[in-house]
Amino acid sequence: MSGIEVLGVALVAAAVAAVLLQWKNGRFSARPASEDRPRLSAAELGAPLGDRATLVQFSSSFCAPCRATRQVLTQVVDLVPGVTTVEIDAESQLELVRRLDVLRTPTVLVLDAQGAIVTRASGAPTRDQVLVALEAAVVR
Repeated sequence: MSGIEVLGVALVAAAVAAVLLQWKNGRFSARPASEDRPRLSAAELGAPLGDRATLVQFSSSFCAPCRATRQVLTQVVDLVPGVTTVEIDAESQLELVRRLDVLRTPTVLVLDAQGAIVTRASGAPTRDQVLVALEAAVVR
């Protein structure tokens, strides 16, 4: 392969990776059946669980999208009674970050009332994405 061909392949690969990353950013993914879901306790979170659900945000000090995500989660908490939000500094909670396989910030976990992880998103989700994801966790 010539240098131009290698450059062309690299540019196409980078473009595909960028499109996939943008598409996945902020989207919530399905989690395993309820008996297989990892759980987080109030002690691990450093705050009480919500009566209906808890939104957990992993952030870092240098993360610009984390500020926007914090605002989105606060808006959702104001809209849905019984839901709380907890922000965890990923840099100071490395054991929890490793256990939950948090690879980037912000990462948002949606927990049900018992602390089971219902779904998660990497990147900054929109308010509507959080509300839809929350439906699966909220106990009516």
